[in-house]
Amino acid sequence: MEFHGAKIALLCDGAVVSILRDDIPTIPWPGFWDLPGGGREGEESAAACVLRELDEELGLTLAPDRLFWRSVHPSGTWPGETSVFFAARLANAEVATLRLGDEGQDWRLMPVDDFLDHPRAIPFLKQRLRLVTGHFTA
Repeated sequence: MEFHGAKIALLCDGAVVSILRDDIPTIPWPGFWDLPGGGREGEESAAACVLRELDEELGLTLAPDRLFWRSVHPSGTWPGETSVFFAARLANAEVATLRLGDEGQDWRLMPVDDFLDHPRAIPFLKQRLRLVTGHFTA
């Protein structure tokens, strides 16, 4: 399957792991709250892409069988491209091990409703998170 990139909702006790993007004007969505993930490298699968990005961005290694949701969408950043959206559940002990990699200003375990209501959360990711969590108000 051809795709440009992959994102993931990491869920823990009604909250989602979110990353505050760098505030660099030349990147997409500068200074917005994002979900982990990024662009495809080489011929990697969508699952391999998102799992690699998790390791790079948050120092988290997950087994592929932890991914309980997968959906395909038009890319919200790159017109004409496709992206894949995943979800996985984390335990509190796993959240406690997260560390910010080389990209982003901060990370936070944000209540899902707060992410959905946040004026600086990436809009198309809000829509995808609603599909996973069933939070259709916001």
